[in-house]
Amino acid sequence: MDIFKVSASALEAQRVRMNTIASNMANAQTTKTEAGGPYVRKDVVFSATPVTSNPADKLDGVRVSNVVEDKKPPVTIYDPGHPDADENGYVSMPNINVIEEMVNMMMALRAYEANVRAFNISKGMFQKALELGRL
Repeated sequence: MDIFKVSASALEAQRVRMNTIASNMANAQTTKTEAGGPYVRKDVVFSATPVTSNPADKLDGVRVSNVVEDKKPPVTIYDPGHPDADENGYVSMPNINVIEEMVNMMMALRAYEANVRAFNISKGMFQKALELGRL
């Protein structure tokens, strides 16, 4: 039954990744946050985690170990009419490339779908084993 724990851990990790990407896309134009500057892109860091208490099983799932801020500097654009423009007319925009975020979202979706398929295949194998056990 530990195979279900592996798939479930991956589904949870990809869900967090998709939520983080959605937050990045939603804040692609946010020039002022509570911290004072523009929104900073966030990224999810995964790590392996054992799903059993027996280390000899070597069966690992995945978990989100951290959500980190991107180190790239904000993008500066010239827009003197913007309310957050500095004295020279420049506005610091978030360091988010919406196309890159869409690609990341598609990759997270594909990984999520693959884990759903793995879960369903495992479920089908257990159901077949139960059917064979009844014979």
